[in-house]
Amino acid sequence: MKQLIDCLEAQRTLTKDEFAALIEHSSEEEKEYLFQKARRAARTYYGNGVYTRGLIEFTNYCKNDCYYCGIRKSNRKAARYRLSKEEILSCCELGYELGFRTFVLQGGEDGYWKDRELAELVSQIKTRFSDCAITLSVGEKSREAYQMLFDAGADRYLLRHETANEQHYQKLHPESLSASQRKQCLYWLKEIGYQVGSGFMVGSPGQTPQLLAEDLLFLRDLEPQMVGIGPFIRHQDTPFAQYPSGSMEQTLLMIGILRLMFPNILIPATTALGTIHPYGREKGILAGANVVMPNLSPLDVRKKYMLYDNKISTGVEAAECREELQKRMEAIGYRLLVDRGDCKQE
Repeated sequence: MKQLIDCLEAQRTLTKDEFAALIEHSSEEEKEYLFQKARRAARTYYGNGVYTRGLIEFTNYCKNDCYYCGIRKSNRKAARYRLSKEEILSCCELGYELGFRTFVLQGGEDGYWKDRELAELVSQIKTRFSDCAITLSVGEKSREAYQMLFDAGADRYLLRHETANEQHYQKLHPESLSASQRKQCLYWLKEIGYQVGSGFMVGSPGQTPQLLAEDLLFLRDLEPQMVGIGPFIRHQDTPFAQYPSGSMEQTLLMIGILRLMFPNILIPATTALGTIHPYGREKGILAGANVVMPNLSPLDVRKKYMLYDNKISTGVEAAECREELQKRMEAIGYRLLVDRGDCKQE
């Protein structure tokens, strides 16, 4: 496995079978060998800096019915909410005062928010906070809608492909959604000029090392600026309630592999990692991640954006606890950065 890790570091890719072998057979010693190389690769471009994003989860209404997601439209137990423009701008105001220079607007695919209204909101945020980057994460749209939002001032777009394999995709989603359309959206976003983020769940029902290898090869082809991954965590009110959650260990392994594939990109230590282990976020950074996304949403809605069971939204996860997060990063030899945090060019 160490030879494969060396090969990955040198060539930035492996064959499908080699990736699958690395995922399935790496020992603890070999994983630590990988993580050491991943940390070194990240430090080459970012030093010991960790970028922060202010996450605003502005609606938990969604027209989709993905089998793993707690805000799927069929979940009658979800406590729905939708922030107003004024509330979103207030979140940005607070975030700016706290030192955030990227705002991530994330929500379900909510038909209430028309593309033009969302573009107007992006324009207002950009006008008021001109030195900040705006990241959108609002799902699949038409190429024209993506162009409108980009023209309004959106800089980045997060759209996790979840799984690159069409058959596996159909196991996780209703027939109305397809992996091919998801990928098409990602390529549109790249063509338009966004900094593009994709990613996948680790340990989702039916996933195998071979399928994870396909995810890596798809990302190799896409060449995104950001990759966000996290363990699958079940939600009690979904069809996948009885499936076991993914593991932190395998998620960390995938972060390390991604860092050697893409030494210069942005990889978050996700909320899901922090949910599955009290120090999951720190472990993610030590595996090669370099971004954290504390929650800027109003306190009264944070627990309503429940994509999976026990999703954290307070404590060090909260944007107001930036100083505590800074201390925890310093304890492992890192520091929080205050700037837009764009992807470094090779």
